[in-house]
Amino acid sequence: MESVSDTTLTPDLLAQRDKLLALLRSLESVVVAFSGGVDSAVVAKAARLALGENAVAVTGDSPSLPRSELEAARRLAEVIGIRHLILPTQELEEPNYVRNGGDRCYFCKTELYDRIAALLPALGAKWICSGANRDDLGDYRPGLQAAAERNVRHPLQEVGLSKSEVRLLARYWHLPVWDKPASPCLSSRIAPGLPVTTDRLNRIERAEAFLKANGFRDCRVRLHEGELARIEVPSEQIAEILDAGFRNRLLDHLTGLGFRFVTMDLAGLRSGSLNALVDLEVRRRFETKVR
Repeated sequence: MESVSDTTLTPDLLAQRDKLLALLRSLESVVVAFSGGVDSAVVAKAARLALGENAVAVTGDSPSLPRSELEAARRLAEVIGIRHLILPTQELEEPNYVRNGGDRCYFCKTELYDRIAALLPALGAKWICSGANRDDLGDYRPGLQAAAERNVRHPLQEVGLSKSEVRLLARYWHLPVWDKPASPCLSSRIAPGLPVTTDRLNRIERAEAFLKANGFRDCRVRLHEGELARIEVPSEQIAEILDAGFRNRLLDHLTGLGFRFVTMDLAGLRSGSLNALVDLEVRRRFETKVR
């Protein structure tokens, strides 16, 4: 990676970097909920710089986390130099999570933060920190409500860092995930109203792994009623998907995994496209509470 110096950051971003480090120093000791994405990586790096051994990263592990992402989180924690723990979580034993009624993320984050909170005394830590950034505010984010109920801190939000600014900081700190596409949990691929099951999560993971192995780095395989797979890739790659040779290979692979129908979303990849299917009252409940 090319050399990055202070001169590549604007004065405003340098000031935000310093505010982030100062904020974390004021917390004295933290556990970072560490997914291995760019946001939590920047928080973990800043925490390590600000607090040294008083910063710990914890990754929640369940069937909704692809094995490749778990291994990537392990490697990234080593790059950052932060102590890293893998914490098994049991959200699939929570009926409200499994029913997938549009508020699934609330129960996922409840499980994660409660389990991390139980570790705080043993780790000698005072606070849990997330990687939520400024762009997450006002969006449909049930997980932020679970965080608010547990006094989880959001350092990136607190100093006003947007997603694009977080990526610049990650690049400045030589973090290899600075340009990594967003990678929400596998359960986010299942349409609201369809139960979350280990079988469905495994099939989605294997379908997306096939796409990534064939050059589609940023992709989603969304599961709808009737075991219908709806594929999203960036619009500029749609033609590659529809190429006759690859299309037939893709169809054979996904039907072999148990999907009955395979469709291409001509609108291209977009974050949270399944949120459009969430009941309006559920959306309003969480959007109102987060603001």
